[in-house]
Amino acid sequence: MSGPAATGPVLLADVGGTNVRFALADPLRGQPLLSDSIRRYRVVDFATFTDAALAYLGECGVRARRGVFAFAGQVRDGEVQVTNHSWSVSRERVRAELALAHAVFVNDFAAMSLCVPLLGASDVHRIGDAPPPSLEGTRTFAVVGPGTGLGVGALLLREGRAAALETEGGHTSFAPRTEEEIEVLRRLTARFGRVSNERLLCGSGLSNLHEALGEIHGVLDGTLTPEEITRRAGAGEDAACVRAVETFCELLGAVAGDFVLAFGAWDGVWLAGGLTPLLLPWLERGGFRRRFEDKGRFTEAMTRVPSTAILHPDAGLLGAAAFALQEPAA
Repeated sequence: MSGPAATGPVLLADVGGTNVRFALADPLRGQPLLSDSIRRYRVVDFATFTDAALAYLGECGVRARRGVFAFAGQVRDGEVQVTNHSWSVSRERVRAELALAHAVFVNDFAAMSLCVPLLGASDVHRIGDAPPPSLEGTRTFAVVGPGTGLGVGALLLREGRAAALETEGGHTSFAPRTEEEIEVLRRLTARFGRVSNERLLCGSGLSNLHEALGEIHGVLDGTLTPEEITRRAGAGEDAACVRAVETFCELLGAVAGDFVLAFGAWDGVWLAGGLTPLLLPWLERGGFRRRFEDKGRFTEAMTRVPSTAILHPDAGLLGAAAFALQEPAA
């Protein structure tokens, strides 16, 4: 393709269960994400993904001929049902309704994984004492992120090229380690049946965890939002909220370490998602790394695996822009 469709802006979207973010990318730039084009909308305010995209394009007054759209959900044959929301989206329908010549659907944590090589020094924060990760040569990284759900991906660097694994790893089964965690599992099993890691390691999961721990210790003070739990914990005014946040970070460490083992991600794990920046002080207190490294015969190896928090506020869009760099203008 040549002309405006090849050289014009690429429409980007990062679609979660709560918010959808749009932006434009210029694939001719080394840093392709156009930060002044970023807009965020609540998914509940639109009947369809296309309605939200048209609202964004109308607000910006631009026309795009290519699109890269990252969705929280499994993408199969150009179709995706957004996890934790009712949107069901078809690539061909979106391409026609937005008059796009070319549209790419990807899993949101594949996009999140591809953002890593584009991150700047101020976009990351190392957790623990392991040496900082290197992006040179052949590398394999796990990418784990608690937000509305629990996203899991992997970044593969091979011969100067980056590739990402699209997974639904957040829906792997919760594996308790302590007696307290076994009691948490019993209560959540009674409520949900099967208990995935996402049932604990996301926004609503923090509320589930707080409620279960409150029942176990006889100190339940009603169902609290994740925002209220983290606020009370940060203020030091509620021991039950402190315990819930501490346990959340410990479990996140255990799960992140499991994906290092599963993916062979000895070069590091990247923590993404909307909750990571909010929990950073708690992640640094030690419980996260203790459970991350506590892997039996592989404990010594895990002490050398770096863990890094992604602080970029629109990392998913940055990853979608990275996909735009890889996609041919066709």
